[in-house]
Amino acid sequence: METTQNNNNNGNGILKAALAITMLFIGFLGYLLYDSKKSNTNQEQVINQKVEQLASTKSRLDSVATQLDAKIAEITSLGGRVDELVAARTQLEKDKKSLKNAKFFSMKQYDAKIADYVALLTEKDNVIAQLKTDNENLTAQTVTLSKEKEVLVQEKQTFVDENTGLKTDKDKLNQTVADYTTKNEELTKKVRTGAQLKAANLQVYAVTSKGKVKDGGKYSAKKVDQLKLAFTLPTNAITEQENKDIMVRIMDADGAVITDSATGSSVFNYDGKEMAYTTKGTVSYTNNDQNVEMLYSRGSTYRPGAYTVELYSEGFKIGTGNFTIK
Repeated sequence: METTQNNNNNGNGILKAALAITMLFIGFLGYLLYDSKKSNTNQEQVINQKVEQLASTKSRLDSVATQLDAKIAEITSLGGRVDELVAARTQLEKDKKSLKNAKFFSMKQYDAKIADYVALLTEKDNVIAQLKTDNENLTAQTVTLSKEKEVLVQEKQTFVDENTGLKTDKDKLNQTVADYTTKNEELTKKVRTGAQLKAANLQVYAVTSKGKVKDGGKYSAKKVDQLKLAFTLPTNAITEQENKDIMVRIMDADGAVITDSATGSSVFNYDGKEMAYTTKGTVSYTNNDQNVEMLYSRGSTYRPGAYTVELYSEGFKIGTGNFTIK
């Protein structure tokens, strides 16, 4: 009987212990469920907050873009420079595209960018105000000058009317103006016609050490002691009859100019640049289709290849020719 009682007591104890463990387990599961629900709620709040920040930032960037466009249009109409605004507008579009990558979105970073854009817009407000002031001043000055001009014209007419004794001086002045106008027209005509020399039919001959002249344009290097350049200076009615310096440039197949200070090579100005020349000669221009010959002695053997000859005078290229060394 006593043993049965003890067994009942032991069974009740185990049941109570199992019930306690079960209650603890249920409580633990409830805690986990509560914590999970709380975590999901917090995560949802964070996501919603980030979505709101993204939307707000995009709206603010759109507003700044509209203001930038307006500033660019206004400053352009006032004649000001818009380089900085255009660059900012381009950067803003890049910032808007970066918003699509929400993973790396930083509200603090975009707040700083927007603050910079707003500062630039404020700065350009001052520029616009100054441009408007400058334009108003220019308009006022134009009106004033126009009025002053009208007054001067009236005073001049009055002076002419009241001083008929100056008519002779006025006629002389008019004649002087007419003379200058005529000279100016003549100068313009000279420029249009072209007063520079022309070297026509440039031929390059080889002269042997015995003085024999070879023609044909292709010469053996061993038989070239001198080069003879022959050309014609055509008649030009507007070219001054005077001594003309003619610079000769002889270039080898590589385009290098043959120069030797011992034979008179130097440099001259052409089209704003210094250019080397091979030799130079002076011709007394007679304006009658005169024939000119120039001799050049290099003092060394020419390498085989095609050579080019260019003639320059008074800042113009006046002729070209070529020859070949075999």
